[in-house]
Amino acid sequence: MTLENMIKMSTKTNVLLIASILTVFGVMTIPGDISAENNQITITPINEKVSLEKTITTMNVPMDNEFPWGTVRGEASEVAERYPIIIQFYKGEDPVHFAQVDAKGDGSYEYKFRVRNLDSNTGEFVNIFEGDYIVKIYKVIPNPNYSL
Repeated sequence: MTLENMIKMSTKTNVLLIASILTVFGVMTIPGDISAENNQITITPINEKVSLEKTITTMNVPMDNEFPWGTVRGEASEVAERYPIIIQFYKGEDPVHFAQVDAKGDGSYEYKFRVRNLDSNTGEFVNIFEGDYIVKIYKVIPNPNYSL
C-alpha cells in the first residue's frame, strides 16, 4: 500500500486501526476481574497408553469488565504428544466457544480469547463474554503405569 493510499483511508478505518493497535498493546494485560476456580477433574482411560483428563471449571466475567482479553492457562504437566488440548465454554447448557491449543514442551498451555470487542459501526465496546460460564478442558495424558 502506498503512502498516498494510506492517507486516503476513511476516518472510520483510522479509528478501527487505532483501536486494533491499542488492543495489540493490551494483549498482555491479564484481566484481574475475570475469575475461575477448579471444580472437578476426571480421568477416563482410552487405551493402555493414554487417558483423557477432563477438567470442569467455572468462569465469571463481571458486567463492568473493561479488559479486552481473557486467558485459560494450564500448568506444566505430562501430556501425550501429538494430542491438542480442547477448551469448551458453556453458558448454562449452551455451547458458546470452542478452542484447540497445543501444549508447550513442558506440558503447559495458554489460550487467549476476546472478552470485549469494538463495534466498528457504532464505535462502542461490546461484551462478548459476561456472567457465569462453565469451562471444560480436555487433555490426553500418558497412563502412569505405561512404559515404552
